[in-house]
Amino acid sequence: MTTFRLAHLSDLHLTPPARPFRWEDVTSKRLLSRIAWRRKRYRHLEPVLNAITASIRERAPDHVAITGDLINFATPEEFEAARQWLTGLGPPSDITVSPGNHDALVHRDAPDAFAPWTPWLSDSNEGAFPHVRLRGPVAIINLSSAKPTALHLAQGSLGSAQIERVEAMLRSTGEQGFFRIVLAHHPVASGVVSNRKALTDRADLRAVLARAGAELVLHGHAHEAVLNGVAGPLGAIPVLGVPSASTPAGLAGEQAARWNEIAVSLDHKGFRVQVTAHGVTRDLSVIKLGEFALI
Repeated sequence: MTTFRLAHLSDLHLTPPARPFRWEDVTSKRLLSRIAWRRKRYRHLEPVLNAITASIRERAPDHVAITGDLINFATPEEFEAARQWLTGLGPPSDITVSPGNHDALVHRDAPDAFAPWTPWLSDSNEGAFPHVRLRGPVAIINLSSAKPTALHLAQGSLGSAQIERVEAMLRSTGEQGFFRIVLAHHPVASGVVSNRKALTDRADLRAVLARAGAELVLHGHAHEAVLNGVAGPLGAIPVLGVPSASTPAGLAGEQAARWNEIAVSLDHKGFRVQVTAHGVTRDLSVIKLGEFALI
């Protein structure tokens, strides 16, 4: 039996580095987001994220998937700080990043196409989303739902071109016998977040999944542990989300930081999937919370 182990974490919200005040920020969404950060920054702490990543390193998975919101305001300084953080986590070939809405908060002076993170987005280092990365028995299909939105909105969208290309990728990798894992920041299932935060074209993506199939969909954005299913050609496709990887334990109304270890095994009967949840405690230990079989 061959086993491939994937670590899934999301919504890091790395502490923003100091940067000069820019007057143009007053007229952009960054101003509102900075005000919100001052009120909510206790929800995202560097020592918590450090504990989570130390736990991942200890478990030494074959690959790490990060489903967005590495940063907060999409400033050049944040992109560089996150690039350095990713470099410290491991080789780009072992880590895949699917950008989130905070990573695309505004267009102004943000790096084009998440350029500082290019080695962590795909193997080709070029081209538009979606990307596919083949690792052992697994095909990682990397989508980007990250788009700048109006004030008070945290929606995402894929667009018709990306949805059309992902269908071809899913069909091709499925015909080759890969276990297909789809990454996106925004939830694919309905009802996980409010419409103000939703993936606007999720119905179109679900239609593609129903036709072409996938074995697993991973997302973030909701800051909650979520398990749903969407229709596939051979039955329900599991959809799994995780809380923010930097939220401390004990906050009222907030789920503590967690990462999921997803073990994909292949034998003569087909694929089997075991999920083990690892969560942070008040003393910054990371413990096994439980495990369950998906397939």
